[in-house]
Amino acid sequence: MPALAVPAFALTWWAACYLAGRDPMRPAALRAAGALLTYAAGVALWTIDPDGTAAQVLLCLPALLWAGATVALLPSSVPERRQIDLGWMILAGVFLVMLVLLPPVVRLVAIAPLAGGLVLLWRFRDQVRPPRLTGALTVAAALYALALAALLLPVDLGSPGLVLAAIGLDLLVLGFLIAVSDALDVGERLRPDLLRSATAAVVMTVLVGGPVAVTLLAVDRTAVTVLLFLVVAVVMTVSGLIGPVSRGLDVLAFRGDERLRRDRSALLLLAEALPRHRERHDLLSTGEDDFLRYARQALDNYGDLGRLMRSPLTDLPAVDRRLSGRALDQPLERAVELRALLKDKVERLRPSGPFETTDEWRHYNALFFCTVLGLNPYGRKLRTDGLERDTRRAVDWMRRYVPRGTLRRWHNEAAALVAARLWDELIATDPRLLARQRGHRTAPTRST
Repeated sequence: MPALAVPAFALTWWAACYLAGRDPMRPAALRAAGALLTYAAGVALWTIDPDGTAAQVLLCLPALLWAGATVALLPSSVPERRQIDLGWMILAGVFLVMLVLLPPVVRLVAIAPLAGGLVLLWRFRDQVRPPRLTGALTVAAALYALALAALLLPVDLGSPGLVLAAIGLDLLVLGFLIAVSDALDVGERLRPDLLRSATAAVVMTVLVGGPVAVTLLAVDRTAVTVLLFLVVAVVMTVSGLIGPVSRGLDVLAFRGDERLRRDRSALLLLAEALPRHRERHDLLSTGEDDFLRYARQALDNYGDLGRLMRSPLTDLPAVDRRLSGRALDQPLERAVELRALLKDKVERLRPSGPFETTDEWRHYNALFFCTVLGLNPYGRKLRTDGLERDTRRAVDWMRRYVPRGTLRRWHNEAAALVAARLWDELIATDPRLLARQRGHRTAPTRST
């Protein structure tokens, strides 16, 4: 059992940390990471007590989290998206209680929410990227369900260790598919960054997991088994979250030298961004919908240079012009200029005249104060000391008279305006593309 349990535990724990560290703001990645973590914990408990309730519940729990990941992959255009997400949270809690109380065979009911999530994904499969994602997820889910049935049903279908390893492989496929979808959505490369992290994980699994597996075979004590799995978990966490771990160590080691910490943080962000940034993105061949999504994401990441360095918009011709006379191949410089370009576009939304809180100013106020200045009007700990008079006035007005939902809608509308202006400016740089765009707009449509 340890010969299969330790590698399965190590690789799934690493994959969970990699997904969580890649973009902690994406629900699909976090839920897929949760599925991998619960499986890894289930493998550890199965090694100690194969027939225990806790181990079986943890091995069924990935189905609930996997269902949440499929729901999170639904396109944002689905009008009932928030209600579906809330429904999944409620059902996950109900099914978790059922898993604890039901006998082993009936715990296969955990597959039901996953089947429902896949049905919804198939309904909107034409809007899911990449196009084959829905089919691949369905195949992996079917294999997971078969392996889970083989593990829980009172039928001898082979070694439980092999069945556990098969479940782990299915969940690793899930994590990979979520990472692919995430990379396509934000316009990043996945292969170099994943290869670097996976290489570290495999090396650590061999160097640490091998001795741990041998020790588990030689020593049959629960306390030693738990400690050894904890050692593997720590090592794989460091492998999967090398960037955040490095920054945390810098905080501890250089807490008295802020300038050194800041310089090292910039270098670490650059090192993380390089494998994920596509070389010279040909934005002129990018579809309008993809470009507008990239622009809105760049505005959402305005205060995070690390994410801006990975944005395809760093290859905008406007950024090249702003870098005239300087090195064009420095990602950090390009991110700084992209942020300056975005700020310039936001400031062009400002109506003429002194600051106001009228309807004409809603787009500028929502984007400038909340995105460019990074203020949260509804934050409990927000302090307005030292802010300019207009800024204090805007924050007070939003807090008193603008509901959160209204401000969010204004923000989205303003971001769409900025993105559209960037797109118009991009296509204006290539007369052939401009003519093609005009041709698409005037082309007659076929009646249905």
